[in-house]
Amino acid sequence: MTRRSLARVTCTVLVSLALGACLTVGRDFPTGDVGKIAIGKTTRDDVHRMFGTPWRTGLEDGRRTWTYGHYRYKLFGTTETTDLVVRFDPNGVVTSYTFNAAPPLEGSL
Repeated sequence: MTRRSLARVTCTVLVSLALGACLTVGRDFPTGDVGKIAIGKTTRDDVHRMFGTPWRTGLEDGRRTWTYGHYRYKLFGTTETTDLVVRFDPNGVVTSYTFNAAPPLEGSL
C-alpha cells in the first residue's frame, strides 16, 4: 500500500469515527414507571423493584438520594438524556423526586 493510499484510508477511518462519535454514561432505566412513585408512600424497596440498582447514591440536605441516569452525548445529532433523582426520609420512604428528559419524552409536560 502506498503512502497516499494509507493516508486516504486513515483519513476515511478518522472521519467515519468522528461522524459516529458518541459517549454514553449511566444506565438505561424504565422511564415509564416514574409516574408510579407516590411521595410519602413509595419505599426504597419499591424504587429498587421498579428501577433496579441506582447508578449513583448520595446525600442532599442530609437525605439519602438515589440517581438513575442515562446520558448519550453525540458529536453530531441530538443529545439524549434521562435522569431520575429520588430523595428518601430516614425511614426509607420517598420524600420527593425529580425526573428530566431531553429531548422531552412523548406525552410529557
